[in-house]
Amino acid sequence: MYKKILVPLDGSLRAEAILPHVESLALRFNAEVALLYVDAGADLMFERDEVPDVDSFLDTRRRLIKKHHLYLQAIADKWHSTGIAAEVRIARGAVVAGIINAAKQTSADLVAMASHGEGGEERTFYGSVAASVLNRIDRPLLLIRSRYFKPIAS
Repeated sequence: MYKKILVPLDGSLRAEAILPHVESLALRFNAEVALLYVDAGADLMFERDEVPDVDSFLDTRRRLIKKHHLYLQAIADKWHSTGIAAEVRIARGAVVAGIINAAKQTSADLVAMASHGEGGEERTFYGSVAASVLNRIDRPLLLIRSRYFKPIAS
């Protein structure tokens, strides 16, 4: 039924709620998996009069992308040992557009993701990224409710 499953992950435990479901589907249908991280770009804020250190900023971006690549590669390596073909993809730009573009580029016939990622709020049924993907995607979407929420630090 499914030949290629796209799995967007942001590195959070909440987003990982989808992984057991994807693993089961991939094994059952002998599907390939594309693990995706979308780098949304500048997430560092500067004061109005502050002059940003471009080299430092770019170095931070490179380290963050490398960290996410290694994270996804560890999942792919684990799945390879169980017979699942998995690839790692890094996209840049707006997260929702990155997910939708990756679904097209990989010819994914299923996009599978958790209801919440790093920034999601517990009281909502699904987060803003999941809602936007749901509204814009042109193929089946498996959305699993993420039940893991970090306590708010006091």
